[in-house]
Amino acid sequence: MMTQTDPQTGPAAPVAEAHGQPPRALWSVAPSRAELRPAQEGEGVALEMLFSGISRGTERLVHQGAVPASEHARMRAPFQEGSFAFPVKYGYSAVARVVEGPARGQVVFALHPHQTRFRLPEGNVVPLPAALPPARAILGANMETALNIVWDSRAMAGDRIAVLGAGVVGALVAYLCARLPGSEVTLSDINPARAGLASALGARFAPPEALPEAQDVVIHASASAAGLQRAFEIAAPEARIIEASWHGDAAVPLPLGGAFHSRRLQLVSSQVGALPPAQAARWTFRRRLSKALELLCDPRLDALISGETAFSEIAPVYTGILTAPETLCHRIRY
Repeated sequence: MMTQTDPQTGPAAPVAEAHGQPPRALWSVAPSRAELRPAQEGEGVALEMLFSGISRGTERLVHQGAVPASEHARMRAPFQEGSFAFPVKYGYSAVARVVEGPARGQVVFALHPHQTRFRLPEGNVVPLPAALPPARAILGANMETALNIVWDSRAMAGDRIAVLGAGVVGALVAYLCARLPGSEVTLSDINPARAGLASALGARFAPPEALPEAQDVVIHASASAAGLQRAFEIAAPEARIIEASWHGDAAVPLPLGGAFHSRRLQLVSSQVGALPPAQAARWTFRRRLSKALELLCDPRLDALISGETAFSEIAPVYTGILTAPETLCHRIRY
């Protein structure tokens, strides 16, 4: 099924695809080349896509063929078809409507690539909160990642917190940290235009060279060697530096001389594929995703969606969306 939608009010009446046609999905078929191709529908709850979100950082590395061979198994997306490098159907921010059974009409979030319609086991779909517009719910996977990063950071009330990299995940981390009582949160980016975004999300803004020092927690989300170097420079003694970027197959130097030992700094990785040990005994992946969707019920977060393209038109512009520095989260409309 295809769907006509309104970004503000959500899905309207479905419009049927050509009878008997297989679902179509966005495939990366060669470095920096995308096509719409048939895809498997799967088994389980029948769903028609309303919106999906392009996760620029990870999808760019996949689309460029930059997933290291050692990570091919770990980097598989849920319900991915194909394999690294190409051709591959990749993505993980899907907002869809149930079209069969007792839950018909319910709008849900799922981890699934960009595809017109598909089926999933019931346990793989999470209903949206009533207050969350479907058009914003595409940020669900990004918010889930941000929540995990904040847990890994152990940021607390009153902390001085710096977030380097004002992409979608970095901005969401800053948004969450700014809600800690008494926290002093600075969001940093080489793009000065991100200052307005930082202010809208409740954080201060500073270019990397003007970041305040003596930070209790430093979260690096810029996916750059220069950003990681700056994170080490501004960390206070005994501070935690959280590496939230994924660098693909790029070699990244670590500044382990100088202040790293004298300040007894901690470098901690954060990856959404695992729950932090402090949460693992009580939290499940489903509970974490449900909480992430709940945290998206704030209209200010619409500022993180920087553009929208119809699914039928996405293939020729996909590479440009992934490489454009102004892209935050780009929405695909079905």
